Amino acid sequence: MTSHDRSADHAPCALTGRSLPKRELVSLDALRPALVDAIRQDHPDLPAHALIAQDQIALYRSRYVNAMLASERGELGDLDRQVAESLARSELITSNTDDEIDRDRTFGQRLADKVASFGGSWAFLISFGVVIAFWMAINIAGATSFDPYPFILLNLLLSCLAAVQAPVIMMSQQRQEAKDRARSRNDYQINLKAELEIRHLHEKMDHLVNRQWQRLAEIQEVQIELLQELRSAQASDAKDARAAISTSRVRSGGSAKPRGSKT
Repeated sequence: MTSHDRSADHAPCALTGRSLPKRELVSLDALRPALVDAIRQDHPDLPAHALIAQDQIALYRSRYVNAMLASERGELGDLDRQVAESLARSELITSNTDDEIDRDRTFGQRLADKVASFGGSWAFLISFGVVIAFWMAINIAGATSFDPYPFILLNLLLSCLAAVQAPVIMMSQQRQEAKDRARSRNDYQINLKAELEIRHLHEKMDHLVNRQWQRLAEIQEVQIELLQELRSAQASDAKDARAAISTSRVRSGGSAKPRGSKT
């Protein structure tokens, strides 16, 4: 590619003056009116077809979203800032929170999850009932009776099992609560970004509709001018035709008089 072709594919940014490829530049009149107003506050002399770099547009979009959120919600939180930044950079904000939390689990947390999962299943209840029945059977009707009725050792073991199992299940429940909080935070960010995107889409559609109406009005004015020019041209042609007919009549009347005279 020659230097002439390279210069034809590049254009300067109206805000920074940097020479960038045209695919990285956006015309000012293609932006939303609210974003254009925000840019014109800092650069009031920009023409309507000025080219602006995408990173500068992302910067002004971030400022606009932050100002809008601050005016509607008051002081911005960390979640609102993250949504505004992702919206300005056109990045996805969705994430699989369960995989992220499970990936960072320690050995104790994995063990607590397995114990809580097994302790809340039918397999645990059935096996636990079988063990208790076998314990009582061998102590009542068996050859040995290391824990005779009323099964003091069994009561001690059951109390120790409940005392150990309860904190383990609570640790697993805390992890589930952390997952629920992460899901709620992710849902809030997604809903907020969707709300802002829909609002920006409405603004963009209104802007495009207004531009389309303006273009249709301009086209209609051009058509009216063409019709007026065509009508004036037809009127001029008709006037010339009438003048030519009257002239021909005058000439024909003057030439017929000598032929009608007496010989």
